[in-house]
Amino acid sequence: MKRLNGKVALITGGTGGIGLATAKLFLAEGAKVMLVDNDGMAIEKARTSLDHENVSFCIADVSKTEDTIRFLNHTLQTFGKIDIFFANAGIEGVSKPITDYPEDVFDKVLAVNLKGVWLGCKYITPKMVSGGSVIITSSVAGLKGYAGLGAYVATKHAIVGIMKVAALENASRMIRVNTLHPGPVDNDMMRRIESGMSPENPVEVLKGFEAAVPFGRYATSDEVGQMALFLASDDSKYITGCTHVVDGGMLNA
Repeated sequence: MKRLNGKVALITGGTGGIGLATAKLFLAEGAKVMLVDNDGMAIEKARTSLDHENVSFCIADVSKTEDTIRFLNHTLQTFGKIDIFFANAGIEGVSKPITDYPEDVFDKVLAVNLKGVWLGCKYITPKMVSGGSVIITSSVAGLKGYAGLGAYVATKHAIVGIMKVAALENASRMIRVNTLHPGPVDNDMMRRIESGMSPENPVEVLKGFEAAVPFGRYATSDEVGQMALFLASDDSKYITGCTHVVDGGMLNA
């Protein structure tokens, strides 16, 4: 039997590398999937690539209360329930030291990466089916520091705290809440980070990150999605309040 048969998944940041790869895995395992993103063009591209009867889409900004309530209601109206909430939306900001970091960019990163998760836990988890699963995308940057990525690192640490609180607050309904911590992933976000750190030579940044990973390469979005699938499925039904690292050994190096 498919691992997510009969389940409904809500994925924010649904058109990005990890979000889209995870959606494909969830659909293949029998789930119905709502993909949320604030980029209409990216949603249209995702719609073409998925073309599945069990997927729907919603354009929304996760940092806004009214948008969160709207995509929540859209999911309930479309599929009738929510079993899985994958809070995956996130932005990297810019690559600058704290002393030079633009305050408006800092505020935007906090709004999307931190407030977006908080709003999801505030409004979506109360509407979820008992025994459901909340998965929050953090990063290895949620477990250690990286120079030049102060706003990103701060938010990715902070959502670990939200996860630990939400895990306790939802335990009576057997809703498990966990964070997912990818290392460098071969996707568009890492291309932007590489270019931001060294506009003249982003390939050297890539090589530096690869050298820091014992496996010697970036993760694929699908490899991260496989961990999300495990956390979404009943295989993880007694796991909550935990950090789950997918980094090729990077944090141990």
